[in-house]
Amino acid sequence: MRLAELQYDLPPELIAQHPVQRRDTSRLLVLHRATGQIEHRVFRECIEYFARGDCLVLNDTRVIPARFFCRRATGGRIEGLFLHEDPAGWRVLLKPSIRLRIGERLRCDGSDTALLLAERADRGEWLVRPEPAVVPLDLLARIGRTPLPPYIRRDERRAAPERECADAERYQTVYARQPGAVAAPTAGLHFTPELLAELVARGVHRADVTLHVGAGTFAPIEVDDLTLHKMHAEWFEVTAAAAATMQAARAAGDRLIAVGTTATRVLETLAQAGKDFAHDTGLRAATGWTDIFLYPPHRFRNVDALLTNFHLPGSTLLALVMAFASIELIRTAYRVAIEQRYRFYSYGDAMLIV
Repeated sequence: MRLAELQYDLPPELIAQHPVQRRDTSRLLVLHRATGQIEHRVFRECIEYFARGDCLVLNDTRVIPARFFCRRATGGRIEGLFLHEDPAGWRVLLKPSIRLRIGERLRCDGSDTALLLAERADRGEWLVRPEPAVVPLDLLARIGRTPLPPYIRRDERRAAPERECADAERYQTVYARQPGAVAAPTAGLHFTPELLAELVARGVHRADVTLHVGAGTFAPIEVDDLTLHKMHAEWFEVTAAAAATMQAARAAGDRLIAVGTTATRVLETLAQAGKDFAHDTGLRAATGWTDIFLYPPHRFRNVDALLTNFHLPGSTLLALVMAFASIELIRTAYRVAIEQRYRFYSYGDAMLIV
């Protein structure tokens, strides 16, 4: 597949800047792979497309307040994004980064903590060591902000506390439990507790997996040949209980419905582990890092239907949905969505591919 096949023109006014008032009133485009039929619904009506015995696979990662600001000794302001902790220190993105130097100390706004710049990596990533030592989530709880995607604009000069609180609540699924993501699994943002309860009452099963979404989810593909693209690795976990729920659905001949591209990547990572065995889907407890990249002509082994948002052109996420539904069907669905003025990206509308 070539990068040009992932491009499309989107009117900028269709990029959603704020969520709808109630989560489940987003619009829902339903795409039928077998026939190419497209339906226009409201998200809460997704329940009509799920049958008793189906298993929803949800990513229960929780977005942390990973965005922070710090100052150089000269007074220059630096924006930071916490990525993850490793044995050598913290991995963070810093910008502007070009003038920063190894050995320099940055003072975190709102704290007496300094970050020692220990090692420069690619694309603005740094290894830093906090002084004094501090648990990252404890520090970020005091000074961090919601790490909204770069295409969602907020006027920093006029940022109000209530606006930050609103984003902190809405840029989070209602079932988020495991802190560690720097971006939300946005397909799940449309669910309400009431809708999830109704699905369970109708006999739809639920399996929660975890994949901590990293900043790489926004990284554009920079090579023309997709086989040469290298994905950022992200940490995932599948518990024994979740694996058992998914195994039971498979054994009964029922569907696994992935809520989002992140849940999809977990499911196909498990399948990859069992790829040497014709009937082994790998649906068992697992934890580790995955850098799986799904693009045409990938054959999905553990996903029967996919609930997702509308994704950026040139992105790995768009490549994934094209692999699932075909390049031409997704091109058609996106063209129709633009004509019908659907809202795109993280705070936008949803698509169910069945």
